[in-house]
Amino acid sequence: MIRSVVRGIGSALPRRIMKNAEFETLVDTSDEWIVQRTGIRQRHVASEDETTASLGEAAARRALESAGLTPDDVDLIILATATPNNTFPATAVEIQERLGMRHGYAFDMQAVCSGFVYAMTTADLYIRGGQAKRILVIGAETFSRILDWNDRTTCVLFGDGAGAVVLEAAEGEGTLDDRGILASSLRSDGTQRDKLYVDGGPSTTGTVGHLRMQGREVFKHAVGMITDVIEDVFSKAGITADDIDWFVPHQANKRIIDASAKKLGIADEKVIITVDLHGNTSAASVPLALSAGVERGQIKKGDLVLLEAMGGGFTWGAVLVRW
Repeated sequence: MIRSVVRGIGSALPRRIMKNAEFETLVDTSDEWIVQRTGIRQRHVASEDETTASLGEAAARRALESAGLTPDDVDLIILATATPNNTFPATAVEIQERLGMRHGYAFDMQAVCSGFVYAMTTADLYIRGGQAKRILVIGAETFSRILDWNDRTTCVLFGDGAGAVVLEAAEGEGTLDDRGILASSLRSDGTQRDKLYVDGGPSTTGTVGHLRMQGREVFKHAVGMITDVIEDVFSKAGITADDIDWFVPHQANKRIIDASAKKLGIADEKVIITVDLHGNTSAASVPLALSAGVERGQIKKGDLVLLEAMGGGFTWGAVLVRW
């Protein structure tokens, strides 16, 4: 059978690093409070010349270099983002243009923090359906553009960045030993959309708006929803938590990550953590953590890696991949 194998990976972060101490001059908070409640110590914030498209392009180029490929080798670009450069056209086509890619097709995918997991699942379906042989899957965000910097409950949580992978069609035996995407599970629940949202949009206010979040409500739902899709993936693949080599969760909050891993029975030493360095970068979160895991020498060829994310909507999902 056809499998979608990760051929290359790359990431990109804005130049500016904003540490927790800076927020003490903006809102009523402290480094100690932020670290204790979230595990975040710093985040990267985009400058005026850095956009979702430029960060996405940089991550894509590094992923292609890692794969030993060029834009000419790619059939499709899927960009997961909730902070596009423009309402339209899709930021994916701007990245396509920036890469000098004059063939194929490109589109954006909007599932907020779950975007990269949704995009990986979508790309896998395109590859297995014969619609593409190689796909650039990118998660890129500039959430600093939609933050209310006077809201201490949200402005300390988010950062900017991008991560990308190149997926390539390869023959597999249809077993758990195959490299590539082995199983996935996606969910959403629109009844919860007021828990995490942006209070603006072209069709409603005609403005971009700011991010709003009911933090306690999000936390209350997170662990159960994450467990739901991961157990579904385990069932599809016929495995247990003990079989996982690495758990790469959405990097939103260290307490949510710890509680999820504990509930699932995933050992702490198998969890990739970058929330302390990047904050919550929404759709860029999982690929940034994946890239860090590879760069640190943790994730190696043949490892069984579990990806997971939850975001506004609510949306949530998980993907199991043999590296």
